Amino acid sequence: MSAARPAIRRPHAVIFDMDGLMLDTERLAPAAWRDAARELGVDFDMGLLPAMVGRNAIDCRMLVIERHGPRFPVDALMHAWGVAYDAIVEREGIDLKPGLLPLFAWLEEERIPKSVATSTRRDRAHAKLAQTGIADRFVALTGGDEIARGKPAPDIFLLAARRMGYAPADIVVLEDSEPGVRAALAAGMTPIMVPDLAPPSAEILAQGVLVLESLSQVPQWLGAAG
Repeated sequence: MSAARPAIRRPHAVIFDMDGLMLDTERLAPAAWRDAARELGVDFDMGLLPAMVGRNAIDCRMLVIERHGPRFPVDALMHAWGVAYDAIVEREGIDLKPGLLPLFAWLEEERIPKSVATSTRRDRAHAKLAQTGIADRFVALTGGDEIARGKPAPDIFLLAARRMGYAPADIVVLEDSEPGVRAALAAGMTPIMVPDLAPPSAEILAQGVLVLESLSQVPQWLGAAG
Protein backbone atom coordinates (compact mmCIF):
# COMPACT_ATOMS: atom_id res chain seq x y z
CA MET A 1 0.00 0.00 0.00
CA SER A 2 2.91 2.38 0.61
CA ALA A 3 4.08 4.18 -2.53
CA ALA A 4 7.78 3.86 -1.69
CA ARG A 5 9.75 1.48 0.46
CA PRO A 6 10.52 3.08 3.85
CA ALA A 7 13.78 2.36 5.64
CA ILE A 8 13.17 -0.75 7.75
CA ARG A 9 15.99 -2.25 9.82
CA ARG A 10 15.87 -5.88 10.88
CA PRO A 11 14.42 -5.71 14.40
CA HIS A 12 15.79 -7.25 17.57
CA ALA A 13 12.21 -7.55 18.84
CA VAL A 14 8.62 -7.02 17.65
CA ILE A 15 5.73 -5.57 19.63
CA PHE A 16 2.19 -6.42 18.56
CA ASP A 17 -1.00 -4.49 19.16
CA MET A 18 -3.92 -6.83 19.85
CA ASP A 19 -7.47 -5.81 18.85
CA GLY A 20 -7.81 -5.13 15.15
CA LEU A 21 -4.28 -6.29 14.41
CA MET A 22 -4.11 -9.88 15.70
CA LEU A 23 -7.71 -10.38 16.78
CA ASP A 24 -10.64 -9.57 14.52
CA THR A 25 -12.54 -7.88 17.35
CA GLU A 26 -12.95 -4.23 16.36
CA ARG A 27 -15.95 -5.14 14.21
CA LEU A 28 -17.68 -6.43 17.38
CA ALA A 29 -17.41 -3.14 19.28
CA PRO A 30 -20.18 -1.14 17.52
CA ALA A 31 -22.80 -3.80 18.23
CA ALA A 32 -21.71 -3.87 21.88
CA TRP A 33 -22.08 -0.08 22.16
CA ARG A 34 -25.55 -0.24 20.60
CA ASP A 35 -26.58 -3.05 22.95
CA ALA A 36 -25.22 -1.17 25.99
CA ALA A 37 -27.00 2.08 25.11
CA ARG A 38 -30.23 0.18 24.49
CA GLU A 39 -29.87 -1.60 27.84
CA LEU A 40 -29.52 1.72 29.68
CA GLY A 41 -32.05 3.58 27.56
CA VAL A 42 -29.63 6.38 26.65
CA ASP A 43 -28.66 8.03 23.39
CA PHE A 44 -25.03 7.36 22.50
CA ASP A 45 -23.30 9.02 19.57
CA MET A 46 -21.91 6.14 17.48
CA GLY A 47 -19.91 8.75 15.57
CA LEU A 48 -17.46 8.67 18.48
CA LEU A 49 -16.30 5.14 17.70
CA PRO A 50 -13.59 5.95 15.12
CA ALA A 51 -11.88 8.25 17.64
CA MET A 52 -12.01 5.51 20.29
CA VAL A 53 -10.18 2.88 18.24
CA GLY A 54 -6.76 2.23 19.74
CA ARG A 55 -7.47 4.24 22.90
CA ASN A 56 -7.52 2.95 26.46
CA ALA A 57 -10.55 2.99 28.75
CA ILE A 58 -9.61 6.27 30.45
CA ASP A 59 -9.33 8.10 27.14
CA CYS A 60 -12.55 6.54 25.83
CA ARG A 61 -14.33 7.65 28.99
CA MET A 62 -13.13 11.23 28.49
CA LEU A 63 -14.25 11.21 24.83
CA VAL A 64 -17.75 10.17 25.90
CA ILE A 65 -17.92 12.87 28.57
CA GLU A 66 -16.68 15.52 26.14
CA ARG A 67 -19.42 14.56 23.67
CA HIS A 68 -22.33 13.88 26.05
CA GLY A 69 -21.52 16.00 29.09
CA PRO A 70 -20.65 15.28 32.76
CA ARG A 71 -24.16 14.12 33.68
CA PHE A 72 -24.08 11.29 31.15
CA PRO A 73 -23.93 7.83 32.82
CA VAL A 74 -20.56 7.06 31.23
CA ASP A 75 -19.40 4.53 33.83
CA ALA A 76 -22.65 2.58 33.65
CA LEU A 77 -22.46 2.65 29.85
CA MET A 78 -18.88 1.38 29.78
CA HIS A 79 -19.72 -1.40 32.21
CA ALA A 80 -22.73 -2.36 30.10
CA TRP A 81 -20.49 -2.27 27.02
CA GLY A 82 -18.14 -4.77 28.64
CA VAL A 83 -21.02 -7.11 29.44
CA ALA A 84 -22.46 -6.79 25.94
CA TYR A 85 -19.04 -7.26 24.32
CA ASP A 86 -18.34 -10.40 26.33
CA ALA A 87 -21.74 -11.78 25.36
CA ILE A 88 -20.99 -11.22 21.67
CA VAL A 89 -17.56 -12.85 22.00
CA GLU A 90 -19.11 -15.82 23.80
CA ARG A 91 -21.69 -16.15 21.07
CA GLU A 92 -19.51 -15.51 18.00
CA GLY A 93 -15.99 -16.31 19.20
CA ILE A 94 -12.81 -14.44 18.24
CA ASP A 95 -11.11 -14.94 14.88
CA LEU A 96 -7.40 -14.47 14.32
CA LYS A 97 -6.39 -12.11 11.54
CA PRO A 98 -5.08 -13.71 8.31
CA GLY A 99 -1.34 -14.26 8.26
CA LEU A 100 -0.87 -14.06 12.03
CA LEU A 101 0.17 -17.65 12.73
CA PRO A 102 2.62 -17.83 9.78
CA LEU A 103 4.12 -14.54 11.00
CA PHE A 104 4.55 -16.02 14.47
CA ALA A 105 6.25 -19.07 12.97
CA TRP A 106 8.63 -16.90 10.93
CA LEU A 107 9.60 -14.72 13.91
CA GLU A 108 10.16 -17.78 16.06
CA GLU A 109 12.32 -19.40 13.39
CA GLU A 110 14.34 -16.17 13.19
CA ARG A 111 14.50 -16.03 17.01
CA ILE A 112 12.97 -12.56 17.15
CA PRO A 113 11.05 -12.22 20.45
CA LYS A 114 7.48 -10.92 20.50
CA SER A 115 5.40 -9.04 23.06
CA VAL A 116 1.96 -7.44 23.18
CA ALA A 117 1.18 -3.80 24.02
CA THR A 118 -2.56 -3.18 23.94
CA SER A 119 -4.88 -0.42 25.11
CA THR A 120 -7.08 -3.15 26.59
CA ARG A 121 -6.52 -3.66 30.29
CA ARG A 122 -4.03 -6.38 31.11
CA ASP A 123 -6.34 -9.04 32.62
CA ARG A 124 -8.88 -8.68 29.83
CA ALA A 125 -6.14 -8.82 27.20
CA HIS A 126 -4.65 -11.98 28.70
CA ALA A 127 -8.08 -13.61 28.69
CA LYS A 128 -8.52 -12.85 24.98
CA LEU A 129 -5.06 -14.13 24.10
CA ALA A 130 -5.66 -17.29 26.12
CA GLN A 131 -9.07 -17.82 24.52
CA THR A 132 -7.52 -17.69 21.06
CA GLY A 133 -4.63 -19.96 22.06
CA ILE A 134 -1.79 -17.50 21.47
CA ALA A 135 -0.99 -16.22 24.98
CA ASP A 136 2.11 -18.38 25.32
CA ARG A 137 3.61 -17.12 22.04
CA PHE A 138 4.75 -13.87 23.72
CA VAL A 139 7.52 -13.07 26.18
CA ALA A 140 5.57 -10.18 27.76
CA LEU A 141 2.18 -8.45 27.85
CA THR A 142 1.57 -4.77 28.63
CA GLY A 143 -1.98 -3.52 29.13
CA GLY A 144 -3.53 -0.10 28.86
CA ASP A 145 -4.24 0.00 32.59
CA GLU A 146 -0.52 -0.18 33.41
CA ILE A 147 0.47 3.24 32.10
CA ALA A 148 -0.49 6.84 32.85
CA ARG A 149 -1.05 7.98 29.27
CA GLY A 150 -2.62 5.88 26.55
CA LYS A 151 -1.80 5.83 22.85
CA PRO A 152 -0.87 8.08 21.01
CA ALA A 153 1.49 8.80 23.93
CA PRO A 154 4.55 6.50 23.82
CA ASP A 155 4.24 5.22 27.41
CA ILE A 156 2.90 1.74 26.67
CA PHE A 157 5.57 0.95 24.08
CA LEU A 158 8.38 2.28 26.26
CA LEU A 159 7.21 0.08 29.13
CA ALA A 160 6.95 -2.90 26.78
CA ALA A 161 10.51 -2.24 25.57
CA ARG A 162 11.84 -2.15 29.14
CA ARG A 163 10.12 -5.43 29.91
CA MET A 164 11.68 -7.02 26.84
CA GLY A 165 15.10 -5.52 27.51
CA TYR A 166 15.57 -3.86 24.12
CA ALA A 167 16.23 -0.29 23.04
CA PRO A 168 13.30 1.43 21.27
CA ALA A 169 15.35 1.91 18.10
CA ASP A 170 15.76 -1.88 17.81
CA ILE A 171 12.01 -2.62 17.92
CA VAL A 172 9.39 -2.86 15.18
CA VAL A 173 5.79 -2.21 16.24
CA LEU A 174 2.87 -3.76 14.36
CA GLU A 175 -0.29 -1.65 14.62
CA ASP A 176 -3.66 -1.30 12.92
CA SER A 177 -4.69 2.11 14.29
CA GLU A 178 -3.35 5.63 13.86
CA PRO A 179 -3.05 6.32 17.63
CA GLY A 180 -0.88 3.20 17.89
CA VAL A 181 1.32 4.21 14.96
CA ARG A 182 1.77 7.69 16.40
CA ALA A 183 2.66 6.17 19.78
CA ALA A 184 5.31 3.95 18.20
CA LEU A 185 6.84 6.91 16.37
CA ALA A 186 6.86 8.95 19.59
CA ALA A 187 8.62 6.06 21.34
CA GLY A 188 11.40 6.07 18.75
CA MET A 189 10.36 2.70 17.31
CA THR A 190 9.64 1.66 13.73
CA PRO A 191 5.92 1.11 13.11
CA ILE A 192 4.40 -1.04 10.40
CA MET A 193 0.71 -0.38 9.92
CA VAL A 194 -1.76 -3.06 8.87
CA PRO A 195 -5.05 -1.09 8.82
CA ASP A 196 -8.25 -2.66 10.07
CA LEU A 197 -11.25 -0.30 10.10
CA ALA A 198 -9.71 2.90 8.74
CA PRO A 199 -7.06 3.57 6.09
CA PRO A 200 -3.94 5.53 7.05
CA SER A 201 -4.24 9.29 7.05
CA ALA A 202 -2.18 11.54 4.81
CA GLU A 203 -0.22 12.57 7.91
CA ILE A 204 0.83 8.99 8.62
CA LEU A 205 1.77 8.36 5.00
CA ALA A 206 3.78 11.59 4.94
CA GLN A 207 5.92 10.26 7.80
CA GLY A 208 7.03 7.34 5.66
CA VAL A 209 5.27 4.65 7.64
CA LEU A 210 5.17 1.28 5.90
CA VAL A 211 1.52 0.29 5.34
CA LEU A 212 0.69 -3.29 4.40
CA GLU A 213 -2.57 -4.96 3.50
CA SER A 214 -2.04 -8.09 5.59
CA LEU A 215 0.16 -9.56 8.31
CA SER A 216 1.17 -12.17 5.75
CA GLN A 217 3.30 -9.48 4.06
CA VAL A 218 5.34 -8.65 7.16
CA PRO A 219 7.95 -11.47 6.90
CA GLN A 220 9.01 -10.49 3.40
CA TRP A 221 9.69 -6.92 4.53
CA LEU A 222 11.49 -7.86 7.75
CA GLY A 223 13.35 -10.65 6.01
CA ALA A 224 14.72 -8.23 3.45
CA ALA A 225 15.62 -5.61 6.05
CA GLY A 226 19.28 -4.82 6.59
